Amino acid sequence: MEATPNLWKTLSKKEVYDNPWINVQEHDVINPGGGEGIYGKVSFKNKAIGVVPLDKEENTWLVGQYRYTLDEYCWEIPEGGGPLGEDLLNAAKRELREETGLSAGQWTKIIRLHTSNSVTDEEGFIFLAEDLEEGMAEPEESESDLKVWKLPFREALQMVMEGKITDAMSIAAILKVARLKGLS
Repeated sequence: MEATPNLWKTLSKKEVYDNPWINVQEHDVINPGGGEGIYGKVSFKNKAIGVVPLDKEENTWLVGQYRYTLDEYCWEIPEGGGPLGEDLLNAAKRELREETGLSAGQWTKIIRLHTSNSVTDEEGFIFLAEDLEEGMAEPEESESDLKVWKLPFREALQMVMEGKITDAMSIAAILKVARLKGLS
């Protein structure tokens, strides 16, 4: 594919909000059609990290938690944030252990994605974890309501197909693993 030139022009930028997790900027721009306007950009101070654990019997683990921003309870793959500059695999190992207590002997990076590229520059990375060993979960304070569910992978895939899993990283990860492993 040929690279397409950037037709956006940035006139100015200003920070409108900053906290330990995100930075929000407002940009004055000229869009590709020549019109002037504003564009909001959210920059995360972490990489999004997700893990699909898969055992020899084709079981996986989902985590359930109340998502404040959505005002609803969600099931998703184990996921969290890896500080910028942290090794991605180390972040994935930590997230899996924290949320499920699992550790894995085999790791494969399966996806690099942009979580919502119309408003954020956040990058996400998803790993497949195999050769699993169970241990004790170590959830963070904000995850005290976290529930861990071991289920057949095909059931998680069915939840995606029925719209019961709505988290974008989880959907992409489960569909990719189904394709890679021939489990669809």
